[in-house]
Amino acid sequence: MPPIDQKVMTGDTAHIPNGVKFLFGGTAGMGATLVVQPLDLVKNRMQLSGTSGKKEYRSSFHALTSIIKNEGVRTVYTGLSAGLLRQASYTTVRLGIYTWLFEKFSSDSGSPPSFLKKASIAMTAGAVGAFAGTPAEIVLIRMTGDGRLPLDQRRNYKNAFEAIGRIAREEGITTLWRGCVPTVMRAMVVNAAQLATYSQAKESLSSSGLLPQGLAVHFAASMISGFNTAFVSMPVDIAKTRIQSMRIIDGKPEYKNAGDVILKVIKNEGVFALWKGFTPCYMRIGPHTVLTFIILEQMNGAYYKFVLGVEPKSGL
Repeated sequence: MPPIDQKVMTGDTAHIPNGVKFLFGGTAGMGATLVVQPLDLVKNRMQLSGTSGKKEYRSSFHALTSIIKNEGVRTVYTGLSAGLLRQASYTTVRLGIYTWLFEKFSSDSGSPPSFLKKASIAMTAGAVGAFAGTPAEIVLIRMTGDGRLPLDQRRNYKNAFEAIGRIAREEGITTLWRGCVPTVMRAMVVNAAQLATYSQAKESLSSSGLLPQGLAVHFAASMISGFNTAFVSMPVDIAKTRIQSMRIIDGKPEYKNAGDVILKVIKNEGVFALWKGFTPCYMRIGPHTVLTFIILEQMNGAYYKFVLGVEPKSGL
């Protein structure tokens, strides 16, 4: 009869603690953000282009070169502290909840949940994560968009924490959750598209034998997930970005709600403007998705192998 400690640590019963799942999720997101922050800035600037009544950038490349020319190379990392804070809140919660529920709803034999269950789990994780991350999202959008404003209108936040403090003092603490509804809606769409698609694509690619197991499968599944995520989330992302960056003019907000943003964008800029900034969005989401999932999968694998002492298995 094997000792109890060996029995507990078999592959079927060994699990990563929930707290570690949350830690790994946030760490993976923050690592990816360090690489793709410049693309996030370009995406936000493209989405805000047109709010002043003129088209500021012809393309994503034009936006990037204009920003560097007019504001300096270091500007492309403006809002990095807010981006990292967003990952530390939003991604920590969403990936932590997703991996926890994914494991919980997997069968006793280890079979993953159905695609419908994956999507439901992802939407739940996204909604909770988005609520937790909305203050950091507000700050990120304001910091990355500040350089396009006239000098007398710039907020000039020093870092994410100073921004949060100033917003709470100057505009009220509820302003930190302005646009929370479209943010949560976007997160539900994004996470259903990203997490569920990644899990399903990885499952299909693994069983097909078309690619070698490991990084190749993770990379391909991440790229499929990233494209799908960028396409379905862009209209909601446009609404969220403009609501969170809007100013109050003569006591009235520029937009009433997310629907009002979308209708005004279609009316004033055309329906395809809802996908304005798609290239930097996909260029950001694609690599960010790849890096996040690869970092997460490697950390999970290392924990199973070196801490639990069992054969690595996926929690996604």
